[in-house]
Amino acid sequence: MSEPVRQSATTIKLAERRVFSASFKPLYDEGMGLVEQTAEYLDGDGRAAAKGLSRIGATLYAAESMRLTTRLMQIASWLLLQRAANSGEMTREQVAAEKTKVRLDTASAQEGASGWEELPAAFKSLVDRSLSLQSLVRRMDDEIYGHGAEPVQTSPRPNPVSDQITLLHTAFGRT
Repeated sequence: MSEPVRQSATTIKLAERRVFSASFKPLYDEGMGLVEQTAEYLDGDGRAAAKGLSRIGATLYAAESMRLTTRLMQIASWLLLQRAANSGEMTREQVAAEKTKVRLDTASAQEGASGWEELPAAFKSLVDRSLSLQSLVRRMDDEIYGHGAEPVQTSPRPNPVSDQITLLHTAFGRT
């Protein structure tokens, strides 16, 4: 068994350096841009595309849209807190206390879910981009503030709606 690695007072935390410097702006812009792009898509092309989905696809689209917007709002909250610390509006301690309300663990149904293949490519791209950004932000958060949250479940979770639909099909003899 190896001994734990100890960080010295001179260890440079790259995530902390990025968040608390001018190099934070591109990350902030990326996150807020993704929020804006997603809102535009869901209110426009996504709404139209969802009308052409099967019942299972439409249900998955609605559920995944909620996960997507929740994930992005949590990321935006984290980014806004870091920007406040970066600009001196809040201390790091205040940010650390406030960020306990932010969850960086919103999972996705992903490819294994029934109906996933029906979802529009643009929508799936937004989901993938949001998951990548969430992963990056989570790693930075862990490095800056320490570990403490449960890891994001990356394997597809059972879809309770799909499970209920399957039970209904079984009960009524349809496949």
